[in-house]
Amino acid sequence: MSDRLTVLKTYKLYVGGKFPRSESGRVYEVTDAKGRWLANAPLSSRKDARDAVVAARKAFGAWSGATAYNRGQVLYRVAEMLEGRRDQFVREVADAEGLSKSRSAAVVDATIDRWVWYAGWTDKIAQVVGGGNPVAGPFFNLSSPEPTGVVAVLAPQESSFLGLVSVLAPVIATGNTAVVVASEKSPLPALSLAEVLATSDVPGGVVNVLSGRTAEIATPLASHQDVNAIDLAGADEELAKDLEIAAADNLKRVLRPQPVDYAETPGIDRMTAFLETKTVWHPTGSLGASGSSY
Repeated sequence: MSDRLTVLKTYKLYVGGKFPRSESGRVYEVTDAKGRWLANAPLSSRKDARDAVVAARKAFGAWSGATAYNRGQVLYRVAEMLEGRRDQFVREVADAEGLSKSRSAAVVDATIDRWVWYAGWTDKIAQVVGGGNPVAGPFFNLSSPEPTGVVAVLAPQESSFLGLVSVLAPVIATGNTAVVVASEKSPLPALSLAEVLATSDVPGGVVNVLSGRTAEIATPLASHQDVNAIDLAGADEELAKDLEIAAADNLKRVLRPQPVDYAETPGIDRMTAFLETKTVWHPTGSLGASGSSY
């Protein structure tokens, strides 16, 4: 029997729950750690970035308005889907990062566990960072966290899957929507993750995935007036400085790049970085010797 022809895969962007080609029609070659060609990936344009922001804003109301418990269920379903496609991601991460099969399998397992970890936090983070505040007077005072809005996420360049999930999951777990700029040199795990999200329970527009030149895509996102925050994890020092200046125009929240060991269990910093705090005062009536009266 003759050898079969290789079925070459055409990757596309993920915007608003659909898989469009870049409006520019451009692609670029993706190679493995040894320089061997793997696939062509879309080379996103400024227009693609703007379209992704529109999709993320449209999805924000329903996603942020869902119960925290429901968001946890949705994220756990993503972990189930990732587990089902584990072998595919093991191959893709091995190719992308030049790892052995066993090392790549350990990275993929850690990534799925990381997704489950954040799924479990959706209905707990409010108790950790919110609560009742002591006040002097006939009032009670409650603080509760709320999502910031649309967050642009520059995925780490070297950790194409574990790093990606470590910066994306905390953003959507807390009710934000995301525009993700995949690793420039290793975008395939991110584009495959988009296929998982599309076939899970995550509503279209909650996560939008763009591939291409990080600087070209991130620049319009940093200056976009309808982007509320940006995570600069995948930016180098020079690009991060330029993006931070652009982000100041509409007072975006900015999470600066910092050395991170993505293999370590994360804290809650990446969740709280994209939360606002709403404080409510309510009168309780007069306070007498016998206590409060309502």
